[in-house]
Amino acid sequence: MAGGSRVTTVVEKPRGWIVKDFAASIVVFLVAMPLCMGIAIASGVSPEKGLITGIIGGLVVGFFAGSPLQVSGPAAGLAVIVFELVRDHGITVLGPILLLAGLLQLLAGVFKLGGWFRAISPAVVHGMLAGIGALIVVGQFHTMFDAKPLSNGLENLAAMPARILGLSNDIGSTELALFLGLFTIALMLGWDRFRPLALKLVPSALIGVVGATLIAFFLGLDVVRVDVPASIIAAIDTPGAGFLAPLVNPALLLSAVAIAFIASAETLLSAAATDRMHDGVRTDYNKELRAQGIGNMLCGAAGALPMTGVIVRSSANVQAGATSRWSTVMHGAWILGFVALLPWVLREIPMAALGGVLVVTGAKLVSLKHVRHLFHNYGLLPAAIWAVTFVLVLTTDLLTGVLVGLALSLVELAPSFRRLRLTVATANDADRCRVRLDGAATFISLPKLNQALDNLPEGKPLTIELGGVPSIDHSCAEMLREWLDRQRKRGFDIELLGSASQLKRLTV
Repeated sequence: MAGGSRVTTVVEKPRGWIVKDFAASIVVFLVAMPLCMGIAIASGVSPEKGLITGIIGGLVVGFFAGSPLQVSGPAAGLAVIVFELVRDHGITVLGPILLLAGLLQLLAGVFKLGGWFRAISPAVVHGMLAGIGALIVVGQFHTMFDAKPLSNGLENLAAMPARILGLSNDIGSTELALFLGLFTIALMLGWDRFRPLALKLVPSALIGVVGATLIAFFLGLDVVRVDVPASIIAAIDTPGAGFLAPLVNPALLLSAVAIAFIASAETLLSAAATDRMHDGVRTDYNKELRAQGIGNMLCGAAGALPMTGVIVRSSANVQAGATSRWSTVMHGAWILGFVALLPWVLREIPMAALGGVLVVTGAKLVSLKHVRHLFHNYGLLPAAIWAVTFVLVLTTDLLTGVLVGLALSLVELAPSFRRLRLTVATANDADRCRVRLDGAATFISLPKLNQALDNLPEGKPLTIELGGVPSIDHSCAEMLREWLDRQRKRGFDIELLGSASQLKRLTV
């Protein structure tokens, strides 16, 4: 990326970077610990599996990442598909599936396919995340009763009234667990709303889990607690004889492809969101894919959970003042040190408290604000794509929802079918750079458009001409609008020429 090298030398290691990255790594560590364990539980596996993924995401992926300030670890976005795999085939299939998924990600990065993952319709991605969030909420609702989630979202939803009606006036373990789960949720919501400015970096998930754990500990409550081994090494399941045998099953091969696709899309969208939070070095998407591939292959070899770049931890990293990748690397070291030296602390955490954390996390993924934004600014079709994806993820499965959403996205191409080919002409004058677009700006042209914008000289006055563009779909409009906003916030002179409707769409 032209100009990227000039930014890198300034941002990667400013004065005092060690202190800033050290402090940020502590914040990210405190955010990551409860989420790593909670997502493991939501995935139907033991908590230490999530911790191993968090360690690998920090120590390994953090070192090789193409997005230096992004934090990787177990993600809620894959919890549902992992839960179904473990439920239907057992945990032993997870290792080989992750090994293959990681290999696919690595190859995608080697063959420079990162830009294509950014072309996925935002309506599909946010509909998928909303569906996953709803599934996590209805599943972890049962965890707050010290019960196991049922086999699918509809069964979990149907069983919710019986859980509530089954409560007794006699306070037993179920009622105590529910109290701790609700107490955790109340602490998290209260902390998010009323936290003191001086403690703004203390994560609400930590407050919720610590508060519930202290109550359970000092009152000696009889509730189910987290079960972790005395040694983190004992939690690593290394490959044995017949490790790759499950991959002869076509359904499991398809699962590996689905995990690679969803993990890559979520990672690169998270990286793009992280880039919008700071003015430092931009993400190298292909390098990020290669790093994620290496990480997931290692997770497969260790019998851990799949990983992605995670926006919650990444935003905490940026807000805490991180300046380089070393914050991410150090947070992995802190997780390793804590699990190795203080496993007895983790064994005091009530499972219901982690269920409460996941209920709040899942609810935040169901962003009705985003679907309203789509409808208000881009019309009925993008909002319908969001809604169909959401409903199908909730009622059928993740892959069906995503594939149908992607198929519906093709409908957006119909009005511009005769001019789908987008040409990008760049003229670099002495005092100003000019970019002229000709043809429909759709999601299939996003990689080309992204590449052209990334290659523009840094900081030079720019004019973008849209006179030859008959239509702009919501995927391209979202990308262009965010890119323009970022450049203008950095003080760059950007002139946009086009019709009134085009200018309105790119300035909402």
